[in-house]
Amino acid sequence: MTDWKGLVAEAYEAQKSAYTPYSHWQVGAALLAENGTVYRGCNIENAAYTPTNCAERTAFFKAVSEGIRKFKAIAIVGNWEGKKPGEGDFCAPCGVCRQVMQEFCNPKDFQIILGNGLDNYRVYTLEELLPMGFGPDNLLS
Repeated sequence: MTDWKGLVAEAYEAQKSAYTPYSHWQVGAALLAENGTVYRGCNIENAAYTPTNCAERTAFFKAVSEGIRKFKAIAIVGNWEGKKPGEGDFCAPCGVCRQVMQEFCNPKDFQIILGNGLDNYRVYTLEELLPMGFGPDNLLS
């Protein structure tokens, strides 16, 4: 078993860097690579909206840009600006983030930890949150 509480704490640290001047909904993610390295990500909004990037993708893109391609788990937290950990609700990844996870992770094994406070979290597999996902294996001939 992995230290999910520690990974959720890392996600809350990442959340502190969120740039959310429009929605004020701040998300943090902590991505655990197979080598044990944790990559933090926060959501980064943009006035044009579509260039906005979710915390989960920020963490994945940081890791992939450094040559990392194998991952074990990601912790995700989110709540309104100014709220403390546990004062929000569980924050699940959007469909686009789930698709990015499908690209790099084994859906049966990759763990997604949704935190609402350090001691209150739920653990899912990617396959549970993205059933019948489309990934690299679908393009093998």
